[in-house]
Amino acid sequence: MAEYITTFSGINFYPLDPDPEGILIEDVAHSLARLCRANGHYDGFYSVAAHCINCYEEACARSESVRVRLACLLHDAAEAYISDIPRPVKMDLDGIDVIENRLLSMIYTRFLGSDLTEYEAQTVKVIDDAMLYYEFYEFSGIRLIEEFPYVATTPLFYDDTIRRVEEQYLEIFHALDPSKEAPKTVTKLRLKGAPEEERTPLRLKEEPADTTEDASATV
Repeated sequence: MAEYITTFSGINFYPLDPDPEGILIEDVAHSLARLCRANGHYDGFYSVAAHCINCYEEACARSESVRVRLACLLHDAAEAYISDIPRPVKMDLDGIDVIENRLLSMIYTRFLGSDLTEYEAQTVKVIDDAMLYYEFYEFSGIRLIEEFPYVATTPLFYDDTIRRVEEQYLEIFHALDPSKEAPKTVTKLRLKGAPEEERTPLRLKEEPADTTEDASATV
């Protein structure tokens, strides 16, 4: 049995012995746009790529550096090669963190020039966790923690066509230049899809049922 996966671009990629030259942003965008969050258990298709775009937009709204913005876009890029493994499984799957972190470090180095600093990694994690909270609340009505996490945006949790999300992911990536600092005025990109009146807004003002769950039981 082959020890490699064949990517969209036709590269034979070895996830357990990765070659950074084999990591192409086109493969990342193509795969993530087709991976559904929550192992497919949301009420509707919401891709990993769409989640990453929401994280990017949140970083823009917080006036984070271009490196942090790009890191938010790329923070799940390793899943293009090892898939999106649910957190409860990942917690008990020996060695998966080593595999994922090695891949992610390689991806950051390839596209950012170096791995993330402690501050950058923590900032990305805070944004990622906030987006997870609100998407889980939106699709499942469950609050993972008691207090609403701070967000500077109002993320929209609908998905456009797979191809459009893939294109938008690539558009954002190619528009960013890690050598430049964040501009004072941010032009935000937004997922385009359902008409305004058909979009499902966040239920921020509703008082949900007492459904607080341990975050370790989530995706």
